[in-house]
Amino acid sequence: MTADKIWVLVRQGFVDTLYMTIPSTLLAYLLGLPLGVLLVITKKGGIKEMPTFNKVLGVVINFLRSVPFLILLVMLFPVTRVVMGTSVGTRSIIFPLFVSAFPFVARMVEGSLNEVDSGLIEAAQSMGSTTLQIICKVLLPEALPSLINGAAICITTILAYTAMAGAAGGDGLGKIAITYGLNRREYGVMYAASVALVVLVQLFQMIGNILTRVTDHRHR
Repeated sequence: MTADKIWVLVRQGFVDTLYMTIPSTLLAYLLGLPLGVLLVITKKGGIKEMPTFNKVLGVVINFLRSVPFLILLVMLFPVTRVVMGTSVGTRSIIFPLFVSAFPFVARMVEGSLNEVDSGLIEAAQSMGSTTLQIICKVLLPEALPSLINGAAICITTILAYTAMAGAAGGDGLGKIAITYGLNRREYGVMYAASVALVVLVQLFQMIGNILTRVTDHRHR
């Protein structure tokens, strides 16, 4: 395969990978962020203590996290067809990526919020702050650097899952590296797609590191 054809293939794979990764990450945070907050505030000793609810939610999240993505992808075929209008193709991968990612996001958010100094929460409670005010004005702002760092980790994890998009007829750099590169012994394609994936991961991580430093008031 000529260099021009490799470039066209990798460029399209780059676009397809972003098309799967970014929407699924945003959707995962729309659900995972509030779930992570619930895990923190309903735990024993939390500001809205509900131990039974917390345990049930934790079990559900742990169960979803334990299912390998490829198996989840296949299991969700019927649901994906209803939600996305199709169960095959690049667009259809967004839904299973979202389902696979939001439990991971919830645990990442939980870990970030648990790092917030309990003294700040107690001070807010003593001033009569409501639960929503504590969440919005204490927990989330104080945990923002850690949340951003966690988001960079989450998006690179989702990026790795896109390599399995070929199982549902999807495209992306992972499929190009395996199908067009490895399986067809076009090693130039495989290396080019792999390098593009590495660049994409490094780009997301670099942006995450910059935003983490900018938002971390402790280092100003």
